[in-house]
Amino acid sequence: MPNAENVEMLANIKSDIENAGAMWVVDYRGLTVKQIQELRRAIREADASMKVYKNTIMHLALKETDSPDMDAVLAGPSAFVFTGEDPVASAKVLRDFAKENESLEIKGGMMDGAFLDVAQVQAVASLPSREELIAKLLGTISNPLVKTVRVLNGPMEAFARVLGAIESQKEAA
Repeated sequence: MPNAENVEMLANIKSDIENAGAMWVVDYRGLTVKQIQELRRAIREADASMKVYKNTIMHLALKETDSPDMDAVLAGPSAFVFTGEDPVASAKVLRDFAKENESLEIKGGMMDGAFLDVAQVQAVASLPSREELIAKLLGTISNPLVKTVRVLNGPMEAFARVLGAIESQKEAA
């Protein structure tokens, strides 16, 4: 008979998996309590959360939610980062934190129902953030409009300069 605590944990994990945009798996061995607190704070600022679950219960939750098989990364101590709407932000936080603290190891993850290895998680971290993409899109949309307005204003500006030059000549005379 399953332990009531484990049944509740399984339900929590399944909820976290279903509500997350992506999930990253990291090995946190060797980090101090202070470093883990800093990491959790940075992850929260990226609209994500880091939780530690038992690998066996995580395996069951992944199987019950029809998620990809992640047995390759579910070995040893694992922490799970469940992302919000922008998985890139939390992947960047993990990448940057791992650069500063060699004890943090990114094992892999899951995004859009597919398993991602370490290299793929690093590739996600190198993508521009959601805000950057929106800014680039708006710039791309507005750029032709700005150029059109400049072209249309060109003759009027030239006419105004000619009138200004004539006025300057008359005042000088």
